Amino acid sequence: MLAATLDAVPGVRSGRRGGPRCRPAKLHADKGYDHARCRRECRERGVRPRIARRGVENSQRPGRHRWVVERTLARLARSRRLTVRYERRADIHLAFTTLGCALVCLNQARRFC
Repeated sequence: MLAATLDAVPGVRSGRRGGPRCRPAKLHADKGYDHARCRRECRERGVRPRIARRGVENSQRPGRHRWVVERTLARLARSRRLTVRYERRADIHLAFTTLGCALVCLNQARRFC
């Protein structure tokens, strides 16, 4: 699923002139993605893999970057409707996920105002 996920990433604006980039420059992943196939799929798409190696690297090193994702997922998990999936239809679940993301953004915006 790594290749499908990388292909599904929308364009990212870099703040420079020109069109949006197709993919991010780096991919930070944990030891579960430590396979030659995963690294090859990243390089084929022009993404630099930053994947922790099993038995070599401490898991704290990529954790500096992964905590952003873990924190966001924890904030989304506060919504019971997203944690326990009651909806069978994917479009309704996507709507509630979008609503949950909007609420997380709203709460973050309130903290800075």
